[in-house]
Amino acid sequence: MDRTTRLLIAEDQGMMRSALATLLDLEDDLTVVAQVARGDEVVAAVERVRPDVCLLDIELPGRSGLDVIGDVVRAVPSCAVVIVTTFGRPGYLRRALQAGARAFLVKDDPVEDLAAAIRRVLAGEIVVDPQLAARALGASPNPLSEREREVLTASADGATIADVAARLHLSPSTVRNYLSAAIGKTDTRNRAEAYRRARDQGWL
Repeated sequence: MDRTTRLLIAEDQGMMRSALATLLDLEDDLTVVAQVARGDEVVAAVERVRPDVCLLDIELPGRSGLDVIGDVVRAVPSCAVVIVTTFGRPGYLRRALQAGARAFLVKDDPVEDLAAAIRRVLAGEIVVDPQLAARALGASPNPLSEREREVLTASADGATIADVAARLHLSPSTVRNYLSAAIGKTDTRNRAEAYRRARDQGWL
């Protein structure tokens, strides 16, 4: 009998995580060996159970799924990362694939499609939701530098310039310069609009 594929699920919504695990466990060749609810727990769990596939949400508490991908790939190179998210944004797709993800799927897809995608990934394919792939072809590339993304994200909760400067160990004038550049590059009027546009495009 062929060995079953071992899965780790990283999803912060408990009901969604449990339902996904239950449905995938119904597949004869798939078994869920671990579940985590936080992004900062993923790498340790992957190192502990060494799954064949890590099913990873993007917006997780503790750490973004996009930031976790590279660490998972480095920690256990044999583990394929499959993004399963509500946020089907072209910018997220680009970042995920560049970081080493092997698939990018949206949660609207039936679980049968997810199971099929897992098998295709293990066969060596890169699997992307077709509608998202089509949108990504016409989407603008991310115009923001890494520092501009950091400053925008740090200011998203209404933090003052001084707060952002202290948090990122920058001078207030440097923070203003990065925010001004981000506002210009996103063609918006202020940092709140710049953050929303960058988030909606998947640039953050």
